[in-house]
Amino acid sequence: MIASVLVANRGEIARRVFRTCRDLGIATVAVHSDADSGAAHVREADAAVRLPGDAPADTYLRGDLIVKAALAAGADAVHPGYGFLSENAEFARAVIAAGLTWIGPPPEAIEAMGSKTRAKRLMAAAGVPVLEAGPDDLPVLVKAAAGGGGRGMRVVREAAALEEEMAAARAEALSAFGDDEVFLEPYVEDGRHIEVQVLADGHGTVWTLGERDCSVQRRHQKVIEETPAPGVGDDLRRTLHEAAQAAARAIGYTGAGTVEFLVSADGRPYFLEMNTRLQVEHPVTEAVFGIDLVALQLDVAEGGRLPAAPPRPSGHAVEARLYAEDPARDWQPQTGVLRRFRLPAMPGLRVDAGFTDGDRVGVHYDAMLAKVIVHAPTRERALRQLAGALERARVHGLVTNRDLLVRVLRDPDFVAGRLSTAFLGRLGPAAPGDPGTVRLAALAAALADASGRHALGGWRNVPSAPQRKTYRAEPDGTEHEVRYRLGRGGLTAEGHPDVRLLSAAAGEVVLEVSGIRRTFEVAVYGDEVDVDGPLGAHRFTALPRFPDPVDRIAPGSLLAPMPGTVVRIADVAVGDKVEAGRPLLWLEAMKMEHRVAAPADGVLTALHAEVGRQVDVGTVLAVVQEEGSA
Repeated sequence: MIASVLVANRGEIARRVFRTCRDLGIATVAVHSDADSGAAHVREADAAVRLPGDAPADTYLRGDLIVKAALAAGADAVHPGYGFLSENAEFARAVIAAGLTWIGPPPEAIEAMGSKTRAKRLMAAAGVPVLEAGPDDLPVLVKAAAGGGGRGMRVVREAAALEEEMAAARAEALSAFGDDEVFLEPYVEDGRHIEVQVLADGHGTVWTLGERDCSVQRRHQKVIEETPAPGVGDDLRRTLHEAAQAAARAIGYTGAGTVEFLVSADGRPYFLEMNTRLQVEHPVTEAVFGIDLVALQLDVAEGGRLPAAPPRPSGHAVEARLYAEDPARDWQPQTGVLRRFRLPAMPGLRVDAGFTDGDRVGVHYDAMLAKVIVHAPTRERALRQLAGALERARVHGLVTNRDLLVRVLRDPDFVAGRLSTAFLGRLGPAAPGDPGTVRLAALAAALADASGRHALGGWRNVPSAPQRKTYRAEPDGTEHEVRYRLGRGGLTAEGHPDVRLLSAAAGEVVLEVSGIRRTFEVAVYGDEVDVDGPLGAHRFTALPRFPDPVDRIAPGSLLAPMPGTVVRIADVAVGDKVEAGRPLLWLEAMKMEHRVAAPADGVLTALHAEVGRQVDVGTVLAVVQEEGSA
């Protein structure tokens, strides 16, 4: 019997494994880098061990240190989570050699599927259809052989760009996985990404637990997952399940794993890869089948026997990944403090979060804040409940993809099940928000600020002069000056003739707008202000009345969008003419490269970056003076 489990991972998956361990009476051990010393998973574990190292992004890849940590803390088993070393056969062997229980498949099974190229050869030999790229195939997808999570992947549509994109994919794969092998496969434009959950014991039983649709992706990384997959008929479902079971049996698999397929527009499935670990999206399967996959992993690792048949599925489950990122700016990851994170209480709602209020989202790791899951009797109800839960969430301090998730869940094509991996690319930009709604939120912020500092209205040297407060809306940077007066006749707000003030306090403002009562929650964190209300969520920065001239930034300045390291600089020099969109340099942050490009045609008048330089968010990297500007 396992008595103590060390989770060789961090964040949300470590907390999720700890939750099951606590339910089973099993002690928990966390490991952490210096950057994670105060992280939620460290705080929640019964014991925690520091992993030394100057590069926090690589610390969790030190298998030797993790094994030592397990032995030092008295753990008798290791759960790898996902990512990092979860699919590293040598790490699994090291855990077993140390006399610890490995909560995962045999190292030989990991090795068989550890390289996507070897896995495809194995599946082809077993008669499972695979995708193979010919010399003239375009477009193609460059993929990291040892990768996952969309890292090291590039779509190439022109032969001239193939060499550069393969070099970039190799560099990213080496940074993320320690292996720079890449390969090509045909890029299927309108395919669906469908995967089958498998669970096997050491006594010959192999379960297939439904199929999940994971087609809604950005940067080849999943964003929304659901089970059962909409529109999958009995014949295709049977084919997928039989192929997944054959894959598991072919390598003597035990434990939890996932076999992934790409289903073309004409309904033909092709094997992509087998993930020899728990998947990020496993909660939807747990919800529909009424099981705890981590508990079953532990049982299998202890030598337990699965029942001959899995439980029957019930209802529909959908998961949305909430990221600290800006979809409007090429999905740029965001860093900073998560001031508040709350979701409404709702039947069937589950939240697996890696962060709690006040935690800092750093530059070293993935920007996923949480997975939000809803289980309901039907797909329609699950989509509606999940959209409503996200819309009512309180997420303060960071730009997130929350609004995009809500938009997808309510999109007519998504609701109808018309899905493909190109879905987000076809979704198009969001409709511009109502400026009046933003101004109304800014008015609520100003009224709350005034009520928190003094009685509304305040003392004025010139009574006829309005109260003034200026806010910058985030992340678009639009400035809104609020002007209002409070007199015997009540509130008079410029630009809001139909608004009446009902009450105002530091944290809540109630307004009547065109005869409709509206309540706005206002949270203030220094100069940062978050306003949540029936008309949406808005983030502002309160601006000083008299800005310091030193704070002004030269027009055309390219600022670092996040903390990171300059890894490459284009072949450009100060004085060169550059065209809009031309890459000038690349930053590495969160194990991915982020391109910084010229915003417009012009002249490069300054270049402050150099390879290896670490920069903070907002650092001026270069200046491009637009053509025709003074």
